[in-house]
Amino acid sequence: MTDVAEDAGVEQSDSTARDHVPGDSSMWFFVIGDLLIFGVYFVGYMYFRGQNQELFLRSQSRLNLDIGAINTVVLLTSSLFVAMGVEAARAGDRADALRRFWLALACGAAFPVLKLFEWAPEISHGLTPGTNLFFMYYYVMAGMHLCHVALGLLIMCFILRNLKTAAVPKISFIETGATYWHMVDVLWLVLFALLYLMR
Repeated sequence: MTDVAEDAGVEQSDSTARDHVPGDSSMWFFVIGDLLIFGVYFVGYMYFRGQNQELFLRSQSRLNLDIGAINTVVLLTSSLFVAMGVEAARAGDRADALRRFWLALACGAAFPVLKLFEWAPEISHGLTPGTNLFFMYYYVMAGMHLCHVALGLLIMCFILRNLKTAAVPKISFIETGATYWHMVDVLWLVLFALLYLMR
């Protein structure tokens, strides 16, 4: 009888783990709203691109594809470390979680530095938001995303502080921060495909 009860408890625990949505519901509300806002920009970009494909292709060829690709790898690697850090925090391995989040922060911090190296030559060559419609969308969407990256890095700093100083790290807070960071990565993947790869 005890074994049956224990098995039922294990099944219930497994079911709860499967049904668990990581992070706070308010963060999911923010994420969905943010994706919808970016979605409007994506639709607008696609519409105007269809109206003047030659201009968009010519302008797109001026972008630094190498830095765009490196930034993609940097953010995906950061996201991987965040996911591993969350798993370590759930398992109660504070030292490993700290290590993973520090690596995630380092990779994430490389993104704005690389963006600076990408934008400086473009702007010095006169490629600004006023150049044409492509560069207007490029700077607005990439700039909005860069602001999201900056906020994500700040959130990660708070996660690190929580892991380092809290008597018991708050897992829901860590999951909420991770949810935001993964959204930032998803947005970049769409931006990279639209701005750099689409032909």
